[in-house]
Formats: sequence, structure tokens, C-alpha cells
Amino acid sequence: MLSVIVITKNEAQHIGRCLASVAWADEIIVLDSGSSDETVAICRQFTDKVFITDWPGFGPQKQRALDKASGDWVLSIDADEEIGPALKDEIQHAIQKNEAHGFEIPRLSSYCGKQIKHGGWWPDYVLRLFRRDAGRFSNEVVHERIEVKGTIRQLNNPLLHEAFVDPAEVLRKINAYSSLGAEKLFANGKRASLGKAIGKGLWTFIRTYFVQAAILDGAEGLMLAISNAEGSYYKYLKLRELCRKAASK
Repeated sequence: MLSVIVITKNEAQHIGRCLASVAWADEIIVLDSGSSDETVAICRQFTDKVFITDWPGFGPQKQRALDKASGDWVLSIDADEEIGPALKDEIQHAIQKNEAHGFEIPRLSSYCGKQIKHGGWWPDYVLRLFRRDAGRFSNEVVHERIEVKGTIRQLNNPLLHEAFVDPAEVLRKINAYSSLGAEKLFANGKRASLGKAIGKGLWTFIRTYFVQAAILDGAEGLMLAISNAEGSYYKYLKLRELCRKAASK
């Protein structure tokens, strides 16, 4: 038996395609943390296991979803991701063979309508399929990971990821993730200056565009490198502000 787990908040733009792509699973569990759009109504078209919760952070929230799963195997998928027919067949075959405890899946992401093959985005292996009794989520509020005890192998067919639909979504996610990243760094005792924020942003652009060859992805590759740089810059700028506020108390 396969359980699919998804966490959501205001994902009406994506969630229908996501859940339609896993409608073949034995069980779908959705944890929503207070959507104000049609996300919950759309989810209830695919499953009766939709739960409304508070927001403790990515790791704890996904662990909550995992705790509600009853399948021997679990597939963790994000609201802006989809499982294509070839990957569906490969997942079912892997479960039937039962020769590993977890599987990493190559993720093919799109940026403003274009699938990105460079810039560190491909192949972006993510561990998403695992035996329920062998895996759990780390406790990080952002950049959580699945920790699996046992053998981990890789699948071949890609998980499709619509990372950014348009520039407006790019800006929203930069703001949200840079704040979470800054809070995580601050909690771990990290400090930052304006110079460090600028340096981190510049290096992120150079690494993405030249070292990881996003230049080969055309205009969208350049846009990706710029937005990655902005995300890094603002994360450390926000960390600097958190440090200043703490010092003034």
C-alpha cells in the first residue's frame, strides 16, 4: 500500500494537477495550514483525508502528515510537483520489488515556463519514496530532509516541479524563504554584516550562472542566477537585522 502525503497553503494554482497525478495511490493525505483560497476545496475532490492545522515549520508539518499515513510505503510530494506516467510505473515497480528502504528521484524544475537543465537544478535528486517504518522528517523549519535507515537507491524518471510560474511568484518565494533561512541561521548562532550579504549574493550569482552553467539555459538561466543571488543576499541581510535587534535588547 502506498500513501501520498502533501502539505499545502494557498496552492490552488498547483494542487489540482499535483493530486491528479497521484490519484492512483492507495491513500492521499493533505495537511493544510490555513489556506484562504480554494486549496482545501480542490483537495477534497481527491481525498477525504484533508486536515487543517497550524504551521510549525516544514519539517514538523511533514512529520505530522507522515504520522497520519497508513501505507507500507510513503511518497512525499510538494503541491507544485507532479508524477508523470513513466515515474508512476517506476514507483509501482520499485514498491513491488521491495529491494530498498528509500528512493531518490531526479527532479526536473521549470522556471517561468522553461525547464532548467543547468544552474545546479538538474539532476536534482530528492529522497521522496520510502518505507514508512524506515523514514522520518528532520525537525528543521526550512530545508527539511527525509532521514531513512537502510538502503537508498535512485529512480530514473523525473519528478516534474513547477518551481516558479512567473516573476511575481519568484519575489514571493524569495521573501518567504530568505526570512525562514535567516531565522534558521540566527537560531544556530550565525551572524552577518552588510558586506557578507553582498559577498554571498555575488558568489551565488557567479556559482549559478558560470560554475553551474545556468548561462546555457538562456534568458531564464540568467533570471534564475539573479533570483538565487537575491535570495542569498536578502537572507543574510535579514540575518544582519535579526542580530542588530537582538543586540539592542
